Amino acid sequence: MAAAQRPATVTDIHDVASGMPHVTDAGSHPGRPVYQVGGKSFVFFRTPRPDAFDPDTGERYDDVVVFWVPSDDDKLALVQDPDSPFFTTPHFNGHPSVLLRTSRISELTYDELAEVIQDAWLSRASARRARTWLDEHGLT
Repeated sequence: MAAAQRPATVTDIHDVASGMPHVTDAGSHPGRPVYQVGGKSFVFFRTPRPDAFDPDTGERYDDVVVFWVPSDDDKLALVQDPDSPFFTTPHFNGHPSVLLRTSRISELTYDELAEVIQDAWLSRASARRARTWLDEHGLT
């Protein structure tokens, strides 16, 4: 199986996010990095919060990752399919981000996950950094 088509893993989140240019980890909780570019978060591992919980038990999810998205249309594209592992909560209404439980990450391929992370980085990087990265990857 080609690496790009294999199921994504949590390690892939760390590898792709930290591998983007000018990235720092501003996380203050052990094991819950907050990946930033230019002081702006683009991927972060949340602590359990009251807005994301198991509907049957009420237990807060402890495995939620937040990914910034470029636009509301991008957000909708990721969360509107009920079979998608991406979701949102009322807390994130109007916020350009989607959520993913790490317990569902294998429903994505490596390429799908990498694209979401790259788009998150591009949505938060300065115009100059984004343009440079896109040029270097032949995407302009």
